[in-house]
Amino acid sequence: MMIAGIDEAGKGPVIGPMCIGGVIIEESRAHVLKVLGVADSKKLTPKKREQLSSQIKKHAAGFFILEVSPSQIDELRKIMTMNEIMVVCFSKVLEQLKPDIVYVDAADVNAERFAVNLRRQYAKTSPDHAKEIEIVSMHQADAIYPTVSAASIIAKVHRDELIEELKKEWGLDFGSGYPSDPKTKEFLLNWGKEHSGEFPGIVRQSWQTVENIREELKKTELK
Repeated sequence: MMIAGIDEAGKGPVIGPMCIGGVIIEESRAHVLKVLGVADSKKLTPKKREQLSSQIKKHAAGFFILEVSPSQIDELRKIMTMNEIMVVCFSKVLEQLKPDIVYVDAADVNAERFAVNLRRQYAKTSPDHAKEIEIVSMHQADAIYPTVSAASIIAKVHRDELIEELKKEWGLDFGSGYPSDPKTKEFLLNWGKEHSGEFPGIVRQSWQTVENIREELKKTELK
């Protein structure tokens, strides 16, 4: 029996892509993930995550990482909520892995509803498999199920690599990209001042953070 885990990295940042990771492994070999020491990616150091990511890819039966760019997120948000976007993205990862059982970190306050919506979305492309697959949706699944921990790790490492590439490409240090990061906010504020409230393609234009900064800049101009 093949089991899989799916989790995201970068749902909340205002800068950079979101990555949804999926890892699939034979159930009889799932203990290997525990032996490797997979855990909630947020509790691991970046170096440890990098080491584990390469080990996970080596021992898993397969893996897949879906990248969703800031512009794609902005476009999707015009027609659906962030929760609905997560359902679509998780479903796309499922399409690649096709496990017998999948454990997912629920991207909805109602974990059961997330499972129902995910099955419904998955049925659009894989109707037969959608009827058979067992979907286990839970909050903080990355701290409970090793397959989800593994998915969380490969997604986080991949996103971190993309963020570093963006910093080199743009020659800028915008911090982590999260709205709570002072360095990120300072970067956005300075960029907004210099470019009349317009922001580059690496920024999620639909984020409230961007709207707040634009409002802040307007008030400054009025003074």
